[in-house]
Amino acid sequence: MPKVQDLERQRGLGILGKRLFDPELWHLNRQSVSAAFAVGLFVTWLPIPAQMLVAGAAAMVLRCNLPISVALVWVSNPVTQPALLLFAYQLGTWLLGAPAEVMAFQISWEWFRVRLGQIWAPLLLGSLVSGVVSSFLGWAGMQLFWRWHVVARWERRHNVRRLRAIMAAKREEAGLTEAQERDESKP
Repeated sequence: MPKVQDLERQRGLGILGKRLFDPELWHLNRQSVSAAFAVGLFVTWLPIPAQMLVAGAAAMVLRCNLPISVALVWVSNPVTQPALLLFAYQLGTWLLGAPAEVMAFQISWEWFRVRLGQIWAPLLLGSLVSGVVSSFLGWAGMQLFWRWHVVARWERRHNVRRLRAIMAAKREEAGLTEAQERDESKP
């Protein structure tokens, strides 16, 4: 993670104010990273432009890890965005009990102007439901992963201490010091 002092020296970042330099936005801990996953994955599903700005603003308000929140928005990129929007639209039509209209998509303002009135409700509902579900799963998954990682490290340290104690007991039983044992084990 970048240091706060390095960020404060960046010219363009000063317009965002002191809140950007809150250490909580750059800290890696279980709560901050889990909340960042929730924010990033929720914003990923929003059918809006400038998702990175929305994720960054939400991370600043919720005081969770800013870089992770913004980076996770790239789950919806130019390659995956059409599939995500189609899924959200189909989910929305299913939840509303409306038939899903298969329509030829065209990248034009005219197409959006004509079709937006027909697709906005199912698209928005599907996006919000997908965002909430993804957000919860991301938060819960990160909580579980972090807990598993901490327990695994604790067990590893515990096993190393136990092995050292066994080795020390064997040395004591043999009447050797640790240095003598190392000298004897050399070829």
